[in-house]
Amino acid sequence: MTASSAIGAPEPDALLQLADQCVKCGYCLPACPTFGLEQTEAESPRGRIALIQGWLNAELPPSRVLFQHLDQCLECRACEAVCPSLVRFGDLMDGARALRQARRPWWQRGLRQRWLQLLSQPRWLGLFALWGWLTRLGAHLRRPAWRMQRWPGLRIMGRLSTRWHLPRQPQRATPSTTTPSNTVPRIGLFLGCVARGTQGASIDAARRLLTQLHIPYTEPQQQGCCGALLHHHGFVEDAAHQLAQNAQAFRGLTLVGFASACVLELQRHEALRAEEICHFLIASGALTQVAPRPLTARVWVHEPCSQRLLPGGASAIYQLLALIPNLELQPLAGNDSCCGAAGSYLIEHAHTALALLEPKLQALRAQPPDYLVTTNSGCALHLASGLAAAGLDIPVLHPIELLERQLRPLQQEPESDL
Repeated sequence: MTASSAIGAPEPDALLQLADQCVKCGYCLPACPTFGLEQTEAESPRGRIALIQGWLNAELPPSRVLFQHLDQCLECRACEAVCPSLVRFGDLMDGARALRQARRPWWQRGLRQRWLQLLSQPRWLGLFALWGWLTRLGAHLRRPAWRMQRWPGLRIMGRLSTRWHLPRQPQRATPSTTTPSNTVPRIGLFLGCVARGTQGASIDAARRLLTQLHIPYTEPQQQGCCGALLHHHGFVEDAAHQLAQNAQAFRGLTLVGFASACVLELQRHEALRAEEICHFLIASGALTQVAPRPLTARVWVHEPCSQRLLPGGASAIYQLLALIPNLELQPLAGNDSCCGAAGSYLIEHAHTALALLEPKLQALRAQPPDYLVTTNSGCALHLASGLAAAGLDIPVLHPIELLERQLRPLQQEPESDL
């Protein structure tokens, strides 16, 4: 068995066939966030395809510079939406990264694999939150070794401790006294890994909302990470194993997830019926009879790249929030460009991630809303980090948190929201 087949990497000829579909027209350049920042060909989809072709044809030697340009791709897939040749750039980049992992020394591959596995384990994410707290303490003490302007990834990790919010004790199902709607399928809540550590309030809000809507649900104990981190970094067999584990855990259920990136990844498995929670609630018809309390507030909607790639895009977010009377609702300026979170990108390429975040912060400074909502855990963490660093006191919520608050009786104020 070759190294490539051992970890599921594609054959070079298959990747070249994908790459050769690119006619080098350049329509992708204005859509690419990294090209917009750097204005260099190697930081564009067209340039990266040329680099992959040169590498696979042995015209370019593998080098740190070559792989740095490939690694700095966000895989936001904005280029795919404007490509007249319909190049599947996301598949090409995933394949190139898988082939690179297959060709690396075993110890380098192993270290990279362990790092990504740590990031996808909720219990280890708690240690990152502790690390974040220490970085904030060090910055407060003004010790040079902790200067976050030198290592901007520490600034992001420093905010993790403020976003750390575990959900309450998991529930197996809604109480048996509820009367489920005949039109709503039995669902399983997908808790994720990052979301479980940073979106505990969202998980608790979803539990209360589903119970109030009489929608039966369960939380399979065997569920795990969606596998996106490993998949997009070239560990395709490990990612496939995680998908298969979730397919087994959610057998017979409609999987409903909070993070759009997780749902997009889970939809890759043919046996999984995975839906983003806003889309599920709108499509189910369960919200047709609800009457949320009015809320006079301005809410800007951040649309993650992964949300726009899902069926229906971000439309369900606006439909869900439009149920709240008196709400001023509008998209955040620049939604067509990635915020820079992109999984582990916000930590590993922090300079670029912060530069991509800055236009969104400028839009929020110009017109500060009362709330900013987003449907992806990594984006929420990145946005909250940037807002805090900019001194902007704007809560970052999942849309269902806002809806559930307005449906909740005034006397009910759960401890998890305090």
